[in-house]
Amino acid sequence: MLTRLLSNLFRSRPAQHPQQAVFEKAEALLNANLAQQAYDALHPALDRLNDHAEAQFVHGTALLEMSRASDALPSLNRAMAINPREPRFLYNLAMAHWYLGDTDRTIELCKQAVAIADFGPAHVLLVNIHFNGDHYFTVLERLHAYLKPATYIEVGVFRGESLKVVRPETLTLGVDPAPRLDNPPGPNQRIFAETSDDFFANHDVMAELGGRPVEMAFIDGMHHFEFALRDFINIERVSTPGTVVLVHDCYPLDEATATRERNTTFWSGDVWRLMLALKKYRPDLLVNTIATPPTGLGLILNLDPQSRVLSDNVEAITAEFMTTEFAVLEDRKPEVLNLITNDWAVIQQLLDSRKRR
Repeated sequence: MLTRLLSNLFRSRPAQHPQQAVFEKAEALLNANLAQQAYDALHPALDRLNDHAEAQFVHGTALLEMSRASDALPSLNRAMAINPREPRFLYNLAMAHWYLGDTDRTIELCKQAVAIADFGPAHVLLVNIHFNGDHYFTVLERLHAYLKPATYIEVGVFRGESLKVVRPETLTLGVDPAPRLDNPPGPNQRIFAETSDDFFANHDVMAELGGRPVEMAFIDGMHHFEFALRDFINIERVSTPGTVVLVHDCYPLDEATATRERNTTFWSGDVWRLMLALKKYRPDLLVNTIATPPTGLGLILNLDPQSRVLSDNVEAITAEFMTTEFAVLEDRKPEVLNLITNDWAVIQQLLDSRKRR
């Protein structure tokens, strides 16, 4: 379990303590997935380890692993009192409060942890609090099953995880400058190892699709706004009004993880700017963000392959929104990014309402 695996992260060894051997035995047992034995070894000596932050942490974590969150609180609070700037202590205490249903305290502690260090597990817990329901891979799979697209383009295939949910009969073009597929592509899937800009510039996309337009597309490339904008422009040119475009990473967790440069393990980039640009310059589009973990899934409908609003003004639009600060989302993020619930009935209703050919 995550709480146990974190016991060696961000670790600085305390000075030798008279009960150090007891602590080390308990720690080893906990890391071996033996929470009960770790607790039994440590608990009798806990009073003599009152000033030992790591021992208090191991004791509380063992109780947490044993589903005794309430009993874990004193030890975890004691560990944090000794060292309030240790992200592991804050995170496991947050987990205890999460199990006990105290969402506000969980969020507070997670925010403290990520303010101290790049601590991915706390970011993930915050995501799980804010977003629930199906992961975006599951939503993608359901979309493929429902829409049954004859043609599909995916920008940013990486290891090919999302390609696995594509129906075998769908003619698929995958674009990635450095694909590292875990499995060979399917019989109707072709991978182009080049940037999306080069791909759209050097290929007749409709010819690659047997003379047919794109019926569904997924943009999950560079995590940068200007790339996502150009990808959308290029995809729309070979689309129909009924084409469905999905965009990953449209709903950032916080400012630290939504920067252009990656400074955190958990990161979504500034793709969120695309949604703002489309809302402003293409009000004819139906633009929404599905509340899927971990960072939302943009859903863009009612495309117009004849529109040149974006392409004719791409440089000006890029310059405008590159200067848009994250503060525009503060306290209004669901409204600004047109967030919809991660509910298939809601998604299906939007799909059924889109324009057709």
